[in-house]
Amino acid sequence: MKRFGLCALVLAASLWSVGAEDKKGTVVEMAGLKATTPAEWKDEKPSSNMRFQQFKLPKAEKDAADAELAFFVFPGGSGTVEQNLKRQLDKFVEDGRTDKVAKIKVGEIEATYQDVAGTFKKKAFPMATDFTKVEGQRQLYVVFEAVDKKQYYLTLLGSKDTVEKHKKSFEDFLKSFR
Repeated sequence: MKRFGLCALVLAASLWSVGAEDKKGTVVEMAGLKATTPAEWKDEKPSSNMRFQQFKLPKAEKDAADAELAFFVFPGGSGTVEQNLKRQLDKFVEDGRTDKVAKIKVGEIEATYQDVAGTFKKKAFPMATDFTKVEGQRQLYVVFEAVDKKQYYLTLLGSKDTVEKHKKSFEDFLKSFR
């Protein structure tokens, strides 16, 4: 009977540790730094070879779709910060668009943080000229250059409510890089 009790205790402890493991997020490595995502962010296979990591962030209660967080790195860069910010603005219809830019830290690295909201120009692929207008969208965009001389970009895109739901956890995630 003691053996059964001990086995049950070991089994319960191992099941608890599996449950605890399920509550951990995914470790993301970039620019020589690491951070762990919130557990609710679901790691996905990147949708293009330009992305090195990609996540789905659960939709807000009344929204139709999850948000997407994509990580990019370009060893040669893709222009100045200003050029990158303009490219992100150009993803939205000008009429009614809002745009805020600030400096933040990704770990100890200075970065530029852009918050754009409005009607998104959804394209079949990045260089397409045709697009479908998707109203009520928001994008949080972060760009920085690391000591490895590579430019890193993070793009969190989704409905305004879903992005707002994840904004604090996204910002906390950025600060947690070590």
